[in-house]
Amino acid sequence: MTAETTKQPTPAAPAPAPSDLSTAADRPDVKMSARDVHVHYGDTHAIKGVTMNVNAREVTALIGPSGCGKSTFLRCFNRMNDTVASARVDGEILLDTQDIHAPEIDVVQLRARVGMVFQKPNPFPKSIYDNVAYGPRIHGLVRNRADLDEVVETSLQKAGLWDEVSDRLEVPGTSLSGGQQQRLCIARAIAVNPEVILMDEPCSALDPIATARIEELIEDLRQRYAIVVVTHSMQQAARISQRTAFFHLGHLVEYGETGALFTSPQQEKTKDYITGRYG
Repeated sequence: MTAETTKQPTPAAPAPAPSDLSTAADRPDVKMSARDVHVHYGDTHAIKGVTMNVNAREVTALIGPSGCGKSTFLRCFNRMNDTVASARVDGEILLDTQDIHAPEIDVVQLRARVGMVFQKPNPFPKSIYDNVAYGPRIHGLVRNRADLDEVVETSLQKAGLWDEVSDRLEVPGTSLSGGQQQRLCIARAIAVNPEVILMDEPCSALDPIATARIEELIEDLRQRYAIVVVTHSMQQAARISQRTAFFHLGHLVEYGETGALFTSPQQEKTKDYITGRYG
């Protein structure tokens, strides 16, 4: 007599864990995606096959030794490398689900959606008001002076500068202190309603007090924008970012949650860098 057997149900497969390499189509928190991005300047291979995401409402810090490709990679996100005659960018970069190198992409509009703040504050040689009003005017974002006044005030408030300059909007932006100039440049960037803000070492030319003010501002801004910051300071990356990417010689060595990367790096090169063995 054959023993009766009972077929056991097959256990359900576990749900896949969220991946840092998924795209915006898979995860709504992914704002931009870089896939196998290479950058050449003539014969120089500056960025070598980088794949990573930028998440909405997070600060992503790019760290690594000087000359490792951090700023070059940052400039890929709004096609600033297009301005360099010898530059060639290969691979795919998506804003939401759209390839930013697609023929139909207007680069001017892209740079409004993906704003940039540079290492050295660079206000226009115009009044504080006109610095902030410039973008909304050229992009046709306002209908009249009252609308423009509102955009200027709101942008300066978001940049934490309104209370300091509200009674002198007609003075030149270049007359402000270094930290105030940098916040003015941030106000100028957000006046056109960007979705992503790129910052290339925004505090490197500032004193500690101004640096602390910018860091507080970044924390506030990330509630509304995806932010990518290049920084030479690991301490700053640890303070302000939710995710960190470590670059070395054009390669993305490691990318993940900031706390985990600094306390339990997965790659020996990352560990050597954050413990000061080189850099």
